[in-house]
Amino acid sequence: MFDVILAILAASVPPGDGTDGLAVQAPTKQPTQTALTAEPQEATGRFTTALEVKPILAATQANWIHVREFDGQDLLYVTHLWSWRCGLAQIKLSVNGAAPEVWPLPDCHLEEGFPNMIQEEDGLPYRGYPLDSIQQVSVEVTYDDLTVEQLTVGRNGQPLQ
Repeated sequence: MFDVILAILAASVPPGDGTDGLAVQAPTKQPTQTALTAEPQEATGRFTTALEVKPILAATQANWIHVREFDGQDLLYVTHLWSWRCGLAQIKLSVNGAAPEVWPLPDCHLEEGFPNMIQEEDGLPYRGYPLDSIQQVSVEVTYDDLTVEQLTVGRNGQPLQ
């Protein structure tokens, strides 16, 4: 039930940031590439490990990304992945076959009751692209146990492979 509540909360995050409906592109600053290390896998009931989030993401692959046309552009959302980020080490996305790009994940809010909650200071879980330019997106999810799952989806979010 907790996972359903988090999914509903994540889906209800509005796309804007209060700038009169204008889309704002998330920062594209590339993080310094560091070696990923596996984290301990203990079920906490807080959905903060791969052990806990992997089954949820496996069952909801069609929700990993979303493309929305808004204000003359395509917005590529990763809200669903951000909503389960505490069990992730990294996400990479490739649009239309381009080189994969690491999309920074906000920190988990372990001091909060809902550590995966997206807060205002986390930034925006989307980026803008030219209208109708996104045809497919390849997603590579690295869980915090360092297992990797890949998926390629069409513009509508449905898996192509």
